[in-house]
Amino acid sequence: MAQSIWVLAEQWRGKISDATYEGLALGRELADALGAPVQVVLLGDNVKGLTGSLGAADSVLLVQHASLAHASPETYGEVLTQLAKEKEPRAILVPMTNVSWDVVGSLPAQLHMPFVNFCENVEAADGKLRAKCLLYGGKMQASMAPDGAAIFGILPGARPADKGRIEKAPPVEEVAIAPAEPKVRFKSYIEPDAGEIDITQMSVLISVGRGMQNQENIELAEDLAKELGGAVSGSRPVIDQGWLPLSRQVGKSGATVKPKLYLAAGISGAPEHVEGMKNADLIIGINTDAQAPIFNVAHYGVVEDATDVLEALTQAVRAKKG
Repeated sequence: MAQSIWVLAEQWRGKISDATYEGLALGRELADALGAPVQVVLLGDNVKGLTGSLGAADSVLLVQHASLAHASPETYGEVLTQLAKEKEPRAILVPMTNVSWDVVGSLPAQLHMPFVNFCENVEAADGKLRAKCLLYGGKMQASMAPDGAAIFGILPGARPADKGRIEKAPPVEEVAIAPAEPKVRFKSYIEPDAGEIDITQMSVLISVGRGMQNQENIELAEDLAKELGGAVSGSRPVIDQGWLPLSRQVGKSGATVKPKLYLAAGISGAPEHVEGMKNADLIIGINTDAQAPIFNVAHYGVVEDATDVLEALTQAVRAKKG
């Protein structure tokens, strides 16, 4: 049998992340093209019950241990190294998110496998894997075709999560591995302020950038968001100036969002920001600069002052609602 395609499952607080299903959808494509099985590697503590939605995989490799309850580079890396040396997978797909980013750690060096990072796509052709990677915050694309087995860091949005989410329990192979006592221990999560909004769960986002001119104008975005049943988010410059809390930041160094409507008001559309919102169902860009990069990804664009447009939209929505 051909070597397996592995997808590292990302589980956090008892839930499998969308990034896992995105990776699984991609892994399924690669496995089918190579005539190989696709396996999900699930690490954690008392997480066997999470396998019920991983039916896109042919099987699950499960390792459970108290020290694996939280993703840590040290313990996850140790377990993955042992598993990979024993099973010898063809490829390991790792979600590049805040949860799993550091998991790769020294894994490539331990396994003597190349690490291809920032992959927005991986394809199989003629028995080889070729990755398209985004470098320098998306300003450059590179095509990489490693010889033999490799580890791939998969950017969020590589595939629709729904393609990899199948409610069917695949066969589970439980492997007993007891990691060494970690040098770094998890203590607690720092929770956001009470009442803070999770922008990744919102279907409508009114996102603001420097084009809003000053903090007082954020209220215009809040008014429209309220009328549409959404929330206000922002680009990094807005967060850095303290106009919105860090939990509202969209982009490579913030949250990746996929709302039904994403309205970018006064946002130029830097690659780092676009990376976090490009998969929204409907994107509307508002900017005074007709050459702003946001219009390259927007479905609709308005070349106007964002404050004027937001105010007019709010009035129109209120009039429509009566």
